[in-house]
Amino acid sequence: MSDEALPFTAHLEELRKRLIIAAGAWFVGFLACYGFAERLFQLISDPVRAALPEGSSLVFINATEPFFTYLKLGALAGLLVSLPVILWQIWAFIAPGLYAHEKKLAIPFVVASFLCFASGAYFGFFYVFPLIFTFLIQFGTGTGQIEAMLSMGAYLSLSSKLLLAFGLVFELPIVIFFLARMGIVDHVWLAKNRKYALLLAFIIGAVLTPPDIISQTALAVPFAILYEVGIWVARFFGKKKRTEDPLDEDSPASS
Repeated sequence: MSDEALPFTAHLEELRKRLIIAAGAWFVGFLACYGFAERLFQLISDPVRAALPEGSSLVFINATEPFFTYLKLGALAGLLVSLPVILWQIWAFIAPGLYAHEKKLAIPFVVASFLCFASGAYFGFFYVFPLIFTFLIQFGTGTGQIEAMLSMGAYLSLSSKLLLAFGLVFELPIVIFFLARMGIVDHVWLAKNRKYALLLAFIIGAVLTPPDIISQTALAVPFAILYEVGIWVARFFGKKKRTEDPLDEDSPASS
């Protein structure tokens, strides 16, 4: 940690620099991905197209919808591609306030954060999307009197929100790791409050997913599992207290 505190204006200048680099990386990623936006949309729409009745397909309801859909998709894909650079800029901004041994966590932080987010998006897309869209479309067309005609823009909005939700939920162990390293939480406190974490998991699932039990549960269950992983992360990597009873009744080992 630096012995000399920087003035507030210096912090603002450093923040501006990091934001410009992060925005520039996102813009470059957007330009690179926009050229493949049509192919990317074909890929991301595979789960819903597989769930649609035979002969049905995605549609657009106004002339500008395909253009803006591909534009948004290029921006989202560019964000994912540039995420390592953005995470590095976040770390570079907070690093001056850390001790030397904490600064060594830079590369593990960037790699682990990116892999967790990508794992969440992968899990949501390949395992949850087919269940969600099959259920929702079959529910809507079950009577045989309603035909499914899904807008490509509406589908992208829903799918991108779901992918973001799963990506962020899978970041939970990383968040707990840093909170535990800073001494804000410990494994005993986390274990004692797991019932509230489970309630929070379903609240988050209800807010970020469509109003059906399948998608809500599909988000809440990984949250609860990763919370348990976070307890063990906090146990082994958290800030050590001077006196700590390893056999505390509220610890994960005793639950």
